Amino acid sequence: MAESKGGKPISASQQTTGTDKAVVTRRQYFRRKKVCRFCVEKIDDINYKDVKLLSAFITERGRIIPRRLSGVCSPHQRRLSNAIKQARNIALLPFTTR
Repeated sequence: MAESKGGKPISASQQTTGTDKAVVTRRQYFRRKKVCRFCVEKIDDINYKDVKLLSAFITERGRIIPRRLSGVCSPHQRRLSNAIKQARNIALLPFTTR
């Protein structure tokens, strides 16, 4: 067995041979462009009473998911946040999980 710099022996599986050349290839990640769900489905009005729709844009802790994560366009994000706030005020949605 060969010894490492610290003087401890290296196991055979950790030893490098002259023929082992690590080929490093960078993986290219394909990120799909996010499209606005409301624009695609042609939803014009976001109703504060539609709790099922609104809860898809809220985290489990009760926070509104930001545009960059949800993929919603800015006019619809403004309407969405107003609808969520309205639904919270009349107790259809929780402010927090506690």
